[in-house]
Amino acid sequence: MKSEPIKKVSIVVSKGSLDGIYPGLIMANGARMEGMEANLFFTFFGLYGILKKYQDKIRIATVGNPAMRVPDAKGFPLPTLLGALPGMSAFATSMMMKEMDKLDIPPVGEFIEMISDAGGKIYACKATVDMFHLSQEDFVPQMDKVLTVGDFYELSAGGEIIFT
Repeated sequence: MKSEPIKKVSIVVSKGSLDGIYPGLIMANGARMEGMEANLFFTFFGLYGILKKYQDKIRIATVGNPAMRVPDAKGFPLPTLLGALPGMSAFATSMMMKEMDKLDIPPVGEFIEMISDAGGKIYACKATVDMFHLSQEDFVPQMDKVLTVGDFYELSAGGEIIFT
């Protein structure tokens, strides 16, 4: 029995760190490249990925990240205490961005533009927008609409929902 190909994905982005936002962007971009409908739903701290003032200031979380290793992914675990040192998050972010640049992975703002230009849809969670006291002017122009969770489920019907 052959399974039906995936035609639509709706991706929930809830974390505001570099490693919380990029998986959703990469998956949405890949879906569009494969001809699938792609919807990004930004909620809680994931909203920082589509806020004009912050989207290009996203950083790696060095504290509370048990997978953080130095000097690279095969290195030694970074003790939480060291991750809390001033400048450590900026340093880790800089190192990660250099590696991403080598792979031609664009910055968050540019990635959002690419996904939008390719027909991907970008939504913000109404409950979070209200809780954070945000308005339409706070968001990048590529943000299509503020949705309730019910709207998101309706939009996602018949497709796959992915939580990053």
